[in-house]
Amino acid sequence: MKESYLDNAATTPLSPQVREAISAALTLYANPASLHRPGVEAEKQVDAARENVARLLGVSPASLVFTSGGTEANNLAIKGFLARSRQRGRLVTSRVEHPSVLEVFKELESRGYEVLYLPVDDRCQVQLSALEEALAEPVKLVSIMAVNNETGAIQPIKEIVNLVRAKQPEVCIHVDAVQALGKIPVRPRELGVNLVSISAHKIHGAKGTGALYADRRDLLLPLIHGGGQEAGLRSGTENTLGIIGFGCAAREAEANMAANQGHVTGLRHQFLQGLQNLPCKVISPADGVPYIVAVSFPGFRGEVLLHALSAYGVYVSTGAACSGKKGQMSHVAEAMGLDRETAEGLLRFSFSALTTEREVEYAVQKIRQVLADLSFVRGRRSR
Repeated sequence: MKESYLDNAATTPLSPQVREAISAALTLYANPASLHRPGVEAEKQVDAARENVARLLGVSPASLVFTSGGTEANNLAIKGFLARSRQRGRLVTSRVEHPSVLEVFKELESRGYEVLYLPVDDRCQVQLSALEEALAEPVKLVSIMAVNNETGAIQPIKEIVNLVRAKQPEVCIHVDAVQALGKIPVRPRELGVNLVSISAHKIHGAKGTGALYADRRDLLLPLIHGGGQEAGLRSGTENTLGIIGFGCAAREAEANMAANQGHVTGLRHQFLQGLQNLPCKVISPADGVPYIVAVSFPGFRGEVLLHALSAYGVYVSTGAACSGKKGQMSHVAEAMGLDRETAEGLLRFSFSALTTEREVEYAVQKIRQVLADLSFVRGRRSR
């Protein structure tokens, strides 16, 4: 059976180079914290990977803390900063953040913190006027994602930073760049942000590895205590294999970002051309990253379409269509003001540098077939 994997926003397959790098590192059995020769060799490999990831971000290797992934990086950024900070002030985020950010803020609200959730427009971009209003009172932390994981919308991070710095220069700014890394330039120092979360498995690295950039190590207190790894900010034996793979993936992403962007832009165009004359509506903004395309098929349920496509080997996500609770709209769809029928019919198609034109062609073919089959069944039932 043919297959078409279009769920790369959830996770990407390992690239051949990353697979090779991890396979070669399987002999590095020693703990990188050990002082003997095998331990020193493992540490050198971790350090080399750290340099590769740092180069992709344009930052110092010493500013990176390796974590178990983007979720832990987001938690360390927000909770670690608040544990260290003694200043008073509200916390500001947006209504369309990833759950690993939103759920942290909900938990903080239960502990008495004041959290403001900024609205977005119909293009899924944060409304800067609302941020300006939020800055009328003292703010402690602003946390805004760089690229939305459900629509691919690019947030105006530079404008957000400029506005915050003009009003309250000392505010800590955190950016969840998990979906941005490798797709668009992510340069924390050029942006003027303090904390940036990233993850390996969105750029063809292995799952279970991420990192947090911090412009100052004294900005955070650790969430995990123990042996003092990662300069004391993240104890626990390093995931040597995952980190080495992350370093390889980062090196590839830096070298091929422009070429990958062109390849995926072509795939997006091919995909949208294939959907012409179908009963669907593209929800993702045209100026978002080409890697993520949210499409609604009003009158059809996203879950039904997903399973029907999966039976043909076409793998996608409901993305913005729904949450785990039956009948509940995605928080992103709700924030964008989508009506229920549009939200229920949403599917997220996401590409990567490894996606082929044949995969896109096959996916379009099966989308057309599934819609025709479901329309025929629905027509028979209505007789």
